[in-house]
Amino acid sequence: MLFAVIDVGSNAARLLFANAYGDEDHINVEKATLIRIPIRLGKDVFDIGKVSKEKEKDFLKTMKAFKLLIDVYQPLGFRACATAAMREATNSARIVKKIQSQIGINLEVISGSEEASIIRNTNRIVFKNPDRLTFFIDVGGGSTEISVEKNQKLIKLRSFKIGTIRLLNNNFDPKIWQKMHTWLNGFKTDFDLVNVVGSGGNINKISKLFGKPNDIFLSVDSLNESFNMLSGMSLDERMDHFGMREDRADVIVPAMQIYLYVMNTLKAKHIAVPKIGLADGMIHTLYKKHLQTVKKK
Repeated sequence: MLFAVIDVGSNAARLLFANAYGDEDHINVEKATLIRIPIRLGKDVFDIGKVSKEKEKDFLKTMKAFKLLIDVYQPLGFRACATAAMREATNSARIVKKIQSQIGINLEVISGSEEASIIRNTNRIVFKNPDRLTFFIDVGGGSTEISVEKNQKLIKLRSFKIGTIRLLNNNFDPKIWQKMHTWLNGFKTDFDLVNVVGSGGNINKISKLFGKPNDIFLSVDSLNESFNMLSGMSLDERMDHFGMREDRADVIVPAMQIYLYVMNTLKAKHIAVPKIGLADGMIHTLYKKHLQTVKKK
């Protein structure tokens, strides 16, 4: 069954078409088509507090193009969500209304907690020590969501205003590092004994480039080595050597800086990278809702 989702992040807007099948406890998702447009709404929002007229035009053009493709594909279900940049933009409500009236897309601006919940509930991994605390880290362009679970039950969740676009453009409060450290220190008794799951395009790329084939785990040593290698390269060198797009090559180092900060604070030795993000989680949510609707009939 084909479903479609739009994920409007601070760095890029994504349109994902995917087939979902299985039951509520075992949902399988196969990506059919993924289109990614690096609009970078966060560049404006984290600097001037709103989406500029130029970015708004690009945003509307992107949504129109996405809507045309959705109309052609005719998926069984569809959902569109926006995250950090649109949460903070002072003109967010007006743009959302414009997208609804002119294009026919209902764009939901979701909270950091809902964003984290969608990702967390999709990234179910069987760890060797499932009784330990599991930290879910999602680094985006404008925010970093950290969820903590024990036995698949949420204990704590926090969204921090630090992300790749903020770091890249130096649009963040320097005290955020200490705030993150203090919050993580609340779990100090479990340090060195935690499970960690990472999500986001940057950690997925690192896993693809530097991880082992057929292994979703990355060691903190490998992450440190790749960070040192990439941070020592110029933007052009990252693009040429690793075949990265420019909009990936510039944000990948700031992303690794955040992941390493959290992992080093937790004294974690490995991070699991299942290569599942918000868009994948939205597909899961749509399919689960479809199954529940069918069951009621």
